[in-house]
Amino acid sequence: MERNDTIWQSTAVAQGFLEGMRRAIPLAAEQIDVMLRLIRSTRPEMKDFLDIGCGDGVLAQAILAHYPDTQGILLDFSEPMLEAARHKLAASRDQLRFVAGDYGSANWLKLVEAYAPFDAIVSGYSIHHQPDARKEALYREIYDLLAPGGVFINIEHVAPDSAWSRMLFDDLFIDSMLRHQQRQGINQSREEVAEEFHNRPHGQANILAPLDIQLEWLREIGFKDVGCFLQIFELALFAGVRPLE
Repeated sequence: MERNDTIWQSTAVAQGFLEGMRRAIPLAAEQIDVMLRLIRSTRPEMKDFLDIGCGDGVLAQAILAHYPDTQGILLDFSEPMLEAARHKLAASRDQLRFVAGDYGSANWLKLVEAYAPFDAIVSGYSIHHQPDARKEALYREIYDLLAPGGVFINIEHVAPDSAWSRMLFDDLFIDSMLRHQQRQGINQSREEVAEEFHNRPHGQANILAPLDIQLEWLREIGFKDVGCFLQIFELALFAGVRPLE
């Protein structure tokens, strides 16, 4: 199958996303707050974590702020994203390992298995670039990398339930992008922002799966306490815990 996600290895695409859409994501602060609440509930003291598809390290940054002594592995197959993460997290570089790796195949496990098991594994807006069969297989690999009692949290773009739902999501994101640009002093009309949104170059890399199907995959794999803990249209935060053994 031809892959479209390699577009994220482009410096222009990565920088454009980080400077624009990433900062305009609706409920971004609330997503991070919920992620931290889930981690604190399962791991009041956390030794280490893994962030896959780490982007510029925004999730790792939040985790480090609450667990200043934790160790982290940040993995991404986009060197521009990894460079952005190294820059953002320079003050914590002694606690982190930045790994260039592609979890699009099971070979990525060789890069992180030596550091497992992890107390938490997180991912933000990344796994939806994989075909559904690979998503499910990846969730199984994540389960095996978790310590008993460890939590997996996925902040993700999921498939809409209907064309109406898709329209509402598009309108929400366009409005959020417009407000972000206005805060930056960028003067664009809503029509111009909408055109930018609909023609975003990385949109072709999306392979969205329904939320309920993904939750069922997690349950079948063996995760407990599986649920969606925050959702607004196509943006969802869902998680599961590896049972104590």
